[in-house]
Amino acid sequence: MENDSELQQSGWAYLPSVCLSHVFWWLDDRDRSQAALVCKRWNQAMYSGSLWRTRTIIFSGRPSRSNTSEFESALWYVKRFGKYLEHLEIKFLNPYNAVLTRKFQVTMRGLLSRLGKCNTRLVSLTIQHLELDRLVWRNIIKNQFIKNLIIFLKRMGTHLVHLSLKGARVKLEEGCELLSSLSYLKNKSFASEINIEDFFSHHLSIYSSPLFHQTMSTFCNLVILTLNYNCISDELLDILCENNAHSLWTINIKCHIHDPHGQVVWGMSWANLAKRAPKLKVNFFFERVMKHDSLARILLAEIPLRSISLRSCYFSDPDWSMRPTLTTLLPAYKHSLQKLTLEFNNSHESLDEELLQLVLSCKRLFFLKIWAFLRVAFVERLLQNQAEGKCTLRTMKVRIYTNRYETIEEDRMLRDIFRRYRDLIDSELNYFVIAYPMM
Repeated sequence: MENDSELQQSGWAYLPSVCLSHVFWWLDDRDRSQAALVCKRWNQAMYSGSLWRTRTIIFSGRPSRSNTSEFESALWYVKRFGKYLEHLEIKFLNPYNAVLTRKFQVTMRGLLSRLGKCNTRLVSLTIQHLELDRLVWRNIIKNQFIKNLIIFLKRMGTHLVHLSLKGARVKLEEGCELLSSLSYLKNKSFASEINIEDFFSHHLSIYSSPLFHQTMSTFCNLVILTLNYNCISDELLDILCENNAHSLWTINIKCHIHDPHGQVVWGMSWANLAKRAPKLKVNFFFERVMKHDSLARILLAEIPLRSISLRSCYFSDPDWSMRPTLTTLLPAYKHSLQKLTLEFNNSHESLDEELLQLVLSCKRLFFLKIWAFLRVAFVERLLQNQAEGKCTLRTMKVRIYTNRYETIEEDRMLRDIFRRYRDLIDSELNYFVIAYPMM
């Protein structure tokens, strides 16, 4: 037994470093710390830089006994392993009161200060959904947090490649100062991916701000830019054309009903950008902006549109029609559209034929998601066209709304359709179709 034990211990002792690191990779912090006590070699494995390059730190926004350990473990991690960090994501989930936001601010001050002194590798920082315009963020707490973050970004701006402050909801001046901090040392920022969706507070007309345009002119290597439509203007498109045409691949634009979106943007500005940045693809996400007049002012034919999402949730307006959008507006992108998401309440009009013709006209469309009042036959016709090679979908997600509580008949018909086209679905499609009572 002793010899077997010695052999077993010897086997573990000479486990290849690659295998040992892989084992440690699957362990949480507590288990890693305990495993590091086994022997000197395992202790060395604990400090392998590859284990600590990526980190997601989650702070609960609700009062609990675990809050203290969350804040303490975050500081412990940065003190011991912050120098290895390359990708950091921080989540602060729905803070309940000012006590917790204050605790978060103090913790982040220590975390960012320590990280700024010991780390030279950080390339990606994500801090999302802070919602700094909520009342739980007292002005003194919010201002101090923003100040600490600005200091940190000034230190890291030279090597930070990706920054996401989605959902921060800050004032115009605060937001521009945060973004400008990336170019503090060189007057230019070489960050390639910036996410400022819902970064500014609601109802702000960012598109008319010279300060915002000046701030965006400091970015000269953008590959992916995510923002709201209330930031889009001819001036911004000209700035992107001048400074980022050589690198720009993707622009993601969210347009929300509560954000200003009545500005006039000329098609020539989009055309110039598309010409100077030939690889550019634009993705639009509309939240409750569904009326044809509003969409027609935004969706200009010159935009190199790759995907579009139109969502009205469950809101219904009998004076509104989706038909003009499906028949005259979206077909303009039939040569470029690849992803289409439609979620709307069309209980007052039938749109099966218009939807089918739109899908068949878009020859590059591979992703389709529709939640609407439809007949079950729509799904069958879509699969039949797929089988005949008239469309080339790879993903089909359909939720068929009904005006009845029971969907027994629809479910039976959908099962029959699935059985008839099972071979096609299994070989070609990511397929999910259900009937859903809309009552």
